[in-house]
Amino acid sequence: MNNVYYGKLIFELSKPGRIGYSLPTSDIQGYCIDNLPECVTRKNQLDLPEADELTVARHYTNMSNNNFGVDTGFYPLGSCTMKYNPKVNEEMAALPGFNIHPSTPNAMAQGALELYDELQKILSEIAGLSRFTLNPYAGAHGELTGLMVIRKYHMQRGDVTRTKIIVPDSAHGTNPASAAVCGLQIVQVKSTTDGTVDIEDLKPLLGPDIAGMMMTNPNTLGIFERKIPEIARLVHECGGLMYYDGANLNPMLGVCRPGDMGFDVMHINLHKTFSTPHGGGGPGSGPVGVRTGLEQYLPNPQVVRNVDGTYSTTNDDQSLGRVSGWLGNFGIIIRAYAYLLSLGRENINMAGKLSVLNANYIKECLRSHYKLPIDGLCKHEFVFDGLKDEYAGDRHSPDHVTTLDVAKRLLDYGFHAPTIYFPLLFHEAMMIEPTETESKDTLDEFIAVMKQIAEEAKANPELLKTAPHSTPIRRLDDVKAVKEPRFIY
Repeated sequence: MNNVYYGKLIFELSKPGRIGYSLPTSDIQGYCIDNLPECVTRKNQLDLPEADELTVARHYTNMSNNNFGVDTGFYPLGSCTMKYNPKVNEEMAALPGFNIHPSTPNAMAQGALELYDELQKILSEIAGLSRFTLNPYAGAHGELTGLMVIRKYHMQRGDVTRTKIIVPDSAHGTNPASAAVCGLQIVQVKSTTDGTVDIEDLKPLLGPDIAGMMMTNPNTLGIFERKIPEIARLVHECGGLMYYDGANLNPMLGVCRPGDMGFDVMHINLHKTFSTPHGGGGPGSGPVGVRTGLEQYLPNPQVVRNVDGTYSTTNDDQSLGRVSGWLGNFGIIIRAYAYLLSLGRENINMAGKLSVLNANYIKECLRSHYKLPIDGLCKHEFVFDGLKDEYAGDRHSPDHVTTLDVAKRLLDYGFHAPTIYFPLLFHEAMMIEPTETESKDTLDEFIAVMKQIAEEAKANPELLKTAPHSTPIRRLDDVKAVKEPRFIY
């Protein structure tokens, strides 16, 4: 990696007169540059780098080697479910028959429409709901769409006073953000010491102005919310609807269904739960499902199966409208469908069970070195509150080792850091989610490294305070990085 190409911008490698490729002169009459209208021709030359093909190839290859993904190493990013994406999914999405324009007439896109309908049926069965739309492009987009369904439901009944949504203090940040975008006021409900929703704090919040309540189960702490039936009863009795944030659906697969718990609306992250590409701002997909009686409010267009077995798209007059230009992020939809067919009805529950097993295995092996604020069985993820005091040192000392220091040191060992400082319930939060796809060998290696880092913190805190040491970019001044960003292109 220590060569002229590494760490430089492509413009810094530019040399006047170096050319990688030149297009041949066009022999098509009437299309030469001289015949173009002056209004569409450039007045000045483009400021492009001048480099030969080999320089360009080496530059971008070295740049790509700096990327970290689930294909290159363990990625225990809590609450994000960074599981492996099987390559067979990519092969299915690349089939020529699916490479069609979004505006293709329905008569020429029957296979794509059938796949769309079949996937929504599978998701409905998994979730215990009546129908899904696959149109939303991301998880937060799905949240917004689901909340719009709830608002449409109340407005359709003439109940315009319901303008508030209840959100637990342990919720994902997208929950209150999506509610605010939807025009709803956020009402926060507190958690108990065991990390679950405090029902006694919830009861006084309920009333005729409540549109619904958003919940994640298992919650952001990885704890199963055992009192959901009672919570659902209370919310329904006051006239509100229950919304399920499906970001943590992975451990529930084939074991229990949100619809059976009393939820009316939910979204699913295909890019988390159903093993499609994730990260880097996309791509994504956030299908939204509803119980019986709410189907007509789902966004247009809706895919339906006709009596003759063909498929078409319809627009319902009671729909909330459109939330996307087309029928969702279809490439991701194909990948999720392939993943579900690969698992099958008989194996889908193993994904959830193994993710729970892996998370509890890591938790129990590391509790001797890291603070465990909430004891007991977790589901797919869990949260530490930093190192134990005997390893972290005096909290008021400059040598005190923080969660950030642990995360930075992990990079030296080739692991991506877990989610840190979230949820906000704990000062030194470190949220770890191994997923079901990691082997015991990988988990044991991660456990050994985490213990080694704890011992290093005790013996030589400066080693962690200055980490990472072996990465291309060392520890940044976070404030300066925000104020004076330097973009690599």
